[in-house]
Amino acid sequence: MYYPEELIEEIRSRNDIVDVISAYVKLQKKGSSYFGLCPFHNEKSPSFSVSGQKQMYYCFGCGAGGNVFTFLMEYENYTFVEAVKALAQRAGITLPEAEPSAQEKKEASLRQRLLEINKLAAKYFYYQLTQPQGEQARNYLEGRKLSHETIVKFGLGYSNKFSNDLYQYLKSAGYDDYILKETGLISLDEKRGGHDKFWNRVMFPIMDINNRVIGFGGRVLGDGTPKYLNSPETKLFDKSRNLYGLNLARRSRRPNMIICEGYMDVISMHQAGFDNAVASLGTAFTSPQASLLKRYTDEVLLAYDSDGAGVKAALRAIPMLKEAGLRSRVIHMEPYKDPDEFIKNLGTQAFEDRIAHAQNSFMFEISIMERDYNLNDPEGKTGFFNSVAKKLLEFNQELERKNYIEAVARQYGIAFDDLNRLVNRFGLMSGYGQERPAPAARADGSGSKEKKRQEKEDAVVTAQKLLLTWLCEDTGLFEKIGSWISPEDFTDPLCHEAAVCVFEEYDTKKTVTPARIISLFEDKDEHDAIARAFNTTIRDEDDKAAREKAINETIRRIKTASLEHKSKTARDISVLQEIIRQKKELQKLHISL
Repeated sequence: MYYPEELIEEIRSRNDIVDVISAYVKLQKKGSSYFGLCPFHNEKSPSFSVSGQKQMYYCFGCGAGGNVFTFLMEYENYTFVEAVKALAQRAGITLPEAEPSAQEKKEASLRQRLLEINKLAAKYFYYQLTQPQGEQARNYLEGRKLSHETIVKFGLGYSNKFSNDLYQYLKSAGYDDYILKETGLISLDEKRGGHDKFWNRVMFPIMDINNRVIGFGGRVLGDGTPKYLNSPETKLFDKSRNLYGLNLARRSRRPNMIICEGYMDVISMHQAGFDNAVASLGTAFTSPQASLLKRYTDEVLLAYDSDGAGVKAALRAIPMLKEAGLRSRVIHMEPYKDPDEFIKNLGTQAFEDRIAHAQNSFMFEISIMERDYNLNDPEGKTGFFNSVAKKLLEFNQELERKNYIEAVARQYGIAFDDLNRLVNRFGLMSGYGQERPAPAARADGSGSKEKKRQEKEDAVVTAQKLLLTWLCEDTGLFEKIGSWISPEDFTDPLCHEAAVCVFEEYDTKKTVTPARIISLFEDKDEHDAIARAFNTTIRDEDDKAAREKAINETIRRIKTASLEHKSKTARDISVLQEIIRQKKELQKLHISL
């Protein structure tokens, strides 16, 4: 569907990007921008910035960037039109109804057909479970003490022992090989033809929050490998952005969510009345999953297995939950391995008691650190408290830090003042770091020459990005640099395109809106690159003298590179003479702020 540029701009301008992204990412204001953990890659230190002034975001870690439309497209896996519709609805803007484009119709049709096939496959797997060939799978589920009601509630099924059974069924339903391959349920090759991804497995349909089947998990019967198998990534299924059981758990009236490791844990917990249980989908817990949980709760309880792998999984998840703005506690399952075993052996009331006494996640982390030290040895005890003091520096808020210092001091019998002094000492030391050593040149010197050439090119591109950033932040610079720089001086292709847009917008409106300019580019890689160009900074920008010096050096570098580029292609003597004249003039350059 086509919407006029003016309407797109109105929708963008009425959806403040800080407000929109705050619903997904916990942001903290630092200077004129907001920072948080990037939702597009796992990180421990916030490098994801959101600018209210520019109405755009940029991650200094992974390079993802764009405007409010780009964010929804990336985070929610929306098409551009879906993002426009969602933001229009949020802003109370009524969109004109029009016929969708051929491409939009094609994409919508593909998604709808994939949903139809997944639903049909789920019904087929359930049917197989109820038939004689499903006896082994039924025995397995009955052995896990699952009731018929629970099996129906979660839509459990069985993929039988024939490796092309589902393929033949779906073909008979009228679906061709192309669409079947897109589901992730069917593989195609020349030798075997069409064959099933899942066979001889208990099947677990994976549903999105709207109860639509988007993928499957399968648990092998017998000694086959792998024990658990998930659908591959498809147009519908992104395992890092979905949680098993969330379609049911989001309606729970309990005040928190419980994260488990596997399907059976979730199912058995729901059957026992803990209808707030969810699980990640065959991978480690992710930041997008933490942000997803934040939509439905403020507290998450971790019910991972009590073995070493479960402990590691909990330690990975805790910082992600914290950065998403979620409180977290850890449920101890000992002497049993997982919630399923615990509930079967000790019952629901005992698990309720474990929930009530779940351990604060930070104190859990400290208890795991304790295992690495011998607290009966003076040296080991000193090492432990040094490590604890450094970890306490994770709390930026003084009151919160003091509360945890007090809790640790009480737990481990150390004086509050002693531990507090130790924390403060490490805090004073924490601002120092070492520069990364430069790579060594090759023995023949060729590496050094290539490195210098690349550094020179990189410096010019960086200078062009710097100037674009400055022009967006301070339009007063246009009048000062107008006689020196024009869009044609931006030699990097993408910077040139951005510069043309920036200069044109300033010439017509006397303003520059980076978020609007990003909308003029369609490719996601271009969005990232343009966002990077509008978020290039240097040190000491707040120092007026340093900034003035940097601007003059940047203009000189861009113009010099532009003139050198022109001289390489110039054939007319008058053009060469003009280049020489401009180079001489460049020596007089001084832009005053």
